[in-house]
Amino acid sequence: MSQQSPNGQTSTPVSGVDDGAHRRLRPRPLVQPPVDPAYATAFGRPDGVPGAFAARDVPVTSVQSAPPPPESLATAFGRQGSPELLQRPPQPLADPDPDIDPVFWGDKPAGDPWRDPASGAVIGPPAVGEDAPGEPERKQEPGPQLSVPELLFGRRVKPTALALLLAVALVLGAVGGLVGWLIGRAGNPLTDSTVTLAEVEQGKERPAGSISDIAKRVTPSVVSIEFKGANVAGVGSGVVIEGGGYILTNDHVVAPAAQDSSAKLSAVFTDGTRAQARVVGRDPKTDLAVIKVEVTNPTVLQFGNSDELQVGDSVIAIGSPLQLSNTVTEGIVSALHRPVTAAGENGGPQVTYDAIQTDAAINPGNSGGALVDSRGALIGINSSIRTETGGSVGLGFAISGNQARKISQELIRNGQVKHADMNVNVKSVSAETSEGAQVQNVPAGGAAAAAGIQEGDVITRVGNRMVRNAAELVVAVREHEIGEKVQVTLARQGRELKLDVTLKSD
Repeated sequence: MSQQSPNGQTSTPVSGVDDGAHRRLRPRPLVQPPVDPAYATAFGRPDGVPGAFAARDVPVTSVQSAPPPPESLATAFGRQGSPELLQRPPQPLADPDPDIDPVFWGDKPAGDPWRDPASGAVIGPPAVGEDAPGEPERKQEPGPQLSVPELLFGRRVKPTALALLLAVALVLGAVGGLVGWLIGRAGNPLTDSTVTLAEVEQGKERPAGSISDIAKRVTPSVVSIEFKGANVAGVGSGVVIEGGGYILTNDHVVAPAAQDSSAKLSAVFTDGTRAQARVVGRDPKTDLAVIKVEVTNPTVLQFGNSDELQVGDSVIAIGSPLQLSNTVTEGIVSALHRPVTAAGENGGPQVTYDAIQTDAAINPGNSGGALVDSRGALIGINSSIRTETGGSVGLGFAISGNQARKISQELIRNGQVKHADMNVNVKSVSAETSEGAQVQNVPAGGAAAAAGIQEGDVITRVGNRMVRNAAELVVAVREHEIGEKVQVTLARQGRELKLDVTLKSD
């Protein structure tokens, strides 16, 4: 039956095919609108030549199904327990049109479905080409190789070729050897194997009194002092001052070991001998201490007279700076009677002593070591440095040998030492015309109170020594003995007074 469209054209009804369960529709035939005679005359082709605007019968192609899916996909995605696959095989049409082309794949693998505009979605084989069935895979076989016996005796190569190859190899080897020999013989043009450097026949002179001679004699009497404990560890220096094994050092070297019961103190000699040390006595106020070790026949360093030193005299510092034992440095006396004050160890009393200033290199670890003169006599105990970098800058200080000898002898005899004291508290002051130590407090019952010294007095001299600051007052008083009467010069309300003070013990 024909149907008329809204524009007045008549279309042929689309027939269907019933497969019993589903009804399939054929594609709709192509609809060609009527051609305008004017256009056909202008653009049409002659009669009998197919082309544009020529009447033609367009066959209607029936709907064809895709080839069956691979078995692996059907197994993976098919319905379980049903013989129906993912896609049903093509079914013949009830009334096939003889003008419809047959299925294009036939009995061979499916072609490209995109070339069939009437094909449905197809799950086909991979897009890569497939080898023809039964065709073996071709492999590249390696060519034959010749072994050495076949090359030499298999008559595969002509004897003349072998002889020529051997001759070429010999020539190349000879040329390479000659070139190597020439290069080795020529060597570096800047070198000469026949040169022999001249040397002096006699050794270096080391006269008596030279630095090397002094160091050789003095170094065995200077030891390294080590202390190790649960919470402390360090290294300093010391000087053997008596044959019984008594060693003089700084108090701040042995203070950590003396305050920590777990710490062990030992002395290490220049020959490597290590001996356990015990503290004999300490004087925190002057930063001196004496320890004792059990050794036989140690090298003893004798004291010199530090009062004979002059600025500019040569001195040698010996110790273990930065844990480098047996280190010797040389310098001169930069200044004498330099009062040095430092905070006490772990909150102890303030340290004040009369120091020898030297530019001999002194670093941490030199503390307690020896400062000797040009004769090798002990004239000071290295104690401190003044620096902004933590290292030596030529400002080292040593406790004067005479004071160290006096205090160490008292420690060996009694285990403690007492100092002369005025029993007065002072501070450093300076004015346009003078400077000194101003009295801040005068404790009752002290030497200063008994002599009539008052608060506000400025002490400028003790005995023959000038006093310019508080530290210098302390060292000036300690130069005298307990019970000694000394003259003290002071300024009070613009007047100069001289009082006799009988020193007492601190």
